Amino acid sequence: MSTKVCSIEHSERPLSQPKQGTATDKARADKARWHALILPREHGAWGLLLVPLVTGAGVAFHHSHHVVPVLLLLTAALALFWMRTPVESLLATSLIHTQSKDEQRTVLGATLALAVVAALSLGTLLWAGRNPFLWLIGCAAATAFVTQAILRKLGRSTRMLAEVVGTIGLTGSAPAAYYVVTGRFDATACMLWLANLIFAGNQIHYVQLRIHTARIEGLRSKFARGWTFALGQAVMAAALVLASVRGYLPALALIAFVPVLFRGWFYFFKKPTPLQVRRLGWNELTQAVIFCVLFIGSFSL
Repeated sequence: MSTKVCSIEHSERPLSQPKQGTATDKARADKARWHALILPREHGAWGLLLVPLVTGAGVAFHHSHHVVPVLLLLTAALALFWMRTPVESLLATSLIHTQSKDEQRTVLGATLALAVVAALSLGTLLWAGRNPFLWLIGCAAATAFVTQAILRKLGRSTRMLAEVVGTIGLTGSAPAAYYVVTGRFDATACMLWLANLIFAGNQIHYVQLRIHTARIEGLRSKFARGWTFALGQAVMAAALVLASVRGYLPALALIAFVPVLFRGWFYFFKKPTPLQVRRLGWNELTQAVIFCVLFIGSFSL
């Protein structure tokens, strides 16, 4: 649009009429910025945290029905995960960070509030020396998140590795939930951690594959770009079968991995379709829910 047309349109607007949309647009922009400073932007990570927690609790409820410890763990896990975003905003380690004293005060207030919630929840779980193995799981998760932050600083070449390493910390909610309910940190707790990590790692690799091969057509071309994912699928299937044969994983639990394995192999053969990132995210969330239901159900049979 030319400058002349703009000036004509402006002159035809009544002088008493305020310019439309300016205040609303600014309010929306401010709201979006506050959300970016305080609310986690990695929406998929919520599922990577909650699905393992529900899986661990669901398996544990076959042995005990202590609901309160799970609720406390859930509150602490959500608060700590949420707190990472405002902390990164304060430390300027993320793309969006605080730029004014007012923003710093608000983000700091949110950080302290979340820290109090997490401290009260964890303090109740750890009171009088209870649940000591939570310290071990927490240290492992913290180490994973620190390593993830370092890998992110190294650039794009380590981005997927950083996501997988961060998933080690997120899926730690599975053995933690099992442990606080049953009071046992045993082979089943470790199996829950590993099973959820394998599943989440497959999801991360698949999403990256879809993004980087969105414009590639044909089985041969897809396989040339995605052979590492195909290899990972094969290794994943073999490892799960071996774990079942050795008695570490119930045979029926293998059924929980069938949908995600089928989804991965089917991608190489299906006709190309335009990549819709939002739909891809919802499909992977559906896969996670199916996995959670089937995995928990396998322990009931």
